[in-house]
Amino acid sequence: MATLLHFKHVYLEAFEDCKPAFVVVLLKIYSLFSVIMISMAFYAFFYRVFSGFKF
Repeated sequence: MATLLHFKHVYLEAFEDCKPAFVVVLLKIYSLFSVIMISMAFYAFFYRVFSGFKF
């Protein structure tokens, strides 16, 4: 749990002093998109591992 709080702190600190607001919004949307894509890749990998698909 402490690791997640540390990542949250680092994430919020990264956008603290960014001046153009639209850049901050775009970066936050991109980081959310990246997390979703990585999660889908992990899901697909573990689904193949546990369901017996051949690679």
